[in-house]
Amino acid sequence: MRPGFTLLEMLISTVLLSLVLLGLYGALNMQQNSTRHLRAYLDKALEADRGVMVLYRDILQSNGKVTITNGEFDRLCLDTTTHTLHTPTTAKVCWVVAKEGQVLLRIEGGDFHLPLRSSEGVEIDAVMRPMALFDVQKDKQNVLVALQKVGDEPFVFLVQGIEPPPKKAKKPKKPKKPKKPKKPKKPKKPSKTPPGKASTSGKGPAKGASDTQEKAPAE
Repeated sequence: MRPGFTLLEMLISTVLLSLVLLGLYGALNMQQNSTRHLRAYLDKALEADRGVMVLYRDILQSNGKVTITNGEFDRLCLDTTTHTLHTPTTAKVCWVVAKEGQVLLRIEGGDFHLPLRSSEGVEIDAVMRPMALFDVQKDKQNVLVALQKVGDEPFVFLVQGIEPPPKKAKKPKKPKKPKKPKKPKKPKKPSKTPPGKASTSGKGPAKGASDTQEKAPAE
């Protein structure tokens, strides 16, 4: 008969197997932790990339009427954009950083105002947090955006060809009607008084004329 394992051999085998299993468990746990951290990093990166892409498309598909309010964190408002997340056609979109938590918010709705009123129905999405930088600059046809989360590298992009909407053409003025020519004044009628016998005043004939008229029948 073949002799069996002794108690000492069984104990040694059990200890060795436990050490191997502990090593495998540690390696597996380390792999899971690294996978979890990598997934969280990728999710954050994808979230940031997604937010940047949404902001880029909002500006690119806007009507060019861009309002920027400078401050510690800039505020960007687009009067109308066709890139919408909650409305079917067009919407007004504003990007602001909330003071509490430094959260970058995207506000979409109709004709709303900032600060928001209770009666205005809008959709608010939290895009990034916490923010270290949100700066927007604009010239005639270009919009430059720089944004950065705390502890991450900044994102900087330029949107070109953003032209403001054309101004409404003024209605042509109606031509003025030509003025009617004034009628020429009628010349004054000459006085019937014979020359040399003009009256000295407008009240009656001169004395010489009355004397002549009285003496005429005597001849």
